Amino acid sequence: MKNIVILISGRGSNLEALIAARQAGHLPVNIAAVISNRAAAPGLETAARAGIATQCIDHQTFAGREAFDAALADCIDGFHPDLVVLAGFMRILSDGFVRHYSGRLINIHPSLLPSFAGLHTHRRALEEGVRIHGCTVHFVTPALDHGPVIIQAAVPVLDDDCEETLAARVLEQEHQIYPLAVRWFAEDRLRLENGRVRLNAELLANSALVSPLLR
Repeated sequence: MKNIVILISGRGSNLEALIAARQAGHLPVNIAAVISNRAAAPGLETAARAGIATQCIDHQTFAGREAFDAALADCIDGFHPDLVVLAGFMRILSDGFVRHYSGRLINIHPSLLPSFAGLHTHRRALEEGVRIHGCTVHFVTPALDHGPVIIQAAVPVLDDDCEETLAARVLEQEHQIYPLAVRWFAEDRLRLENGRVRLNAELLANSALVSPLLR
């Protein structure tokens, strides 16, 4: 069974989804530790209640990003992870850190990458008037919010949506696809090939999501 380490900065709703999937028997991994850069992150209590080891590496106590990343990597490596999972970890990681975990560091982003990389994704989607929005699980590379895509989920953008309603609809999908992506990794069902993710599965070629779809 593969070991994973999860990094968080706050509440950790995706952490909760991963723990729930593990407890339900849908995620065949050992969550070795949950690490945060904020001691007050509520997700640390969530992990502790589930019997998972927790650590805090406070970025504010380090002189710079590289020093923090080095200490973070030392902490992570002590748990011997096969995969490092970013679940709302609000730090830009240095190139050296990302390369250290190349091919075993994944993130979830609240947009259909490469569209709307960065912050305020739901606001920008509404401003652009897109009809389909969503979320993406991807391998992390030194380029921010870029990297080989593992899985994406799309939701319709409704005419009366605001940032909050759209964000809630996307978050529901995040909680579905992140455990699935981690499970595929754990089951060796995906591989990186020439900068793309290949899945060991038969994919449907004739499915489509159309929005708006009128009655």
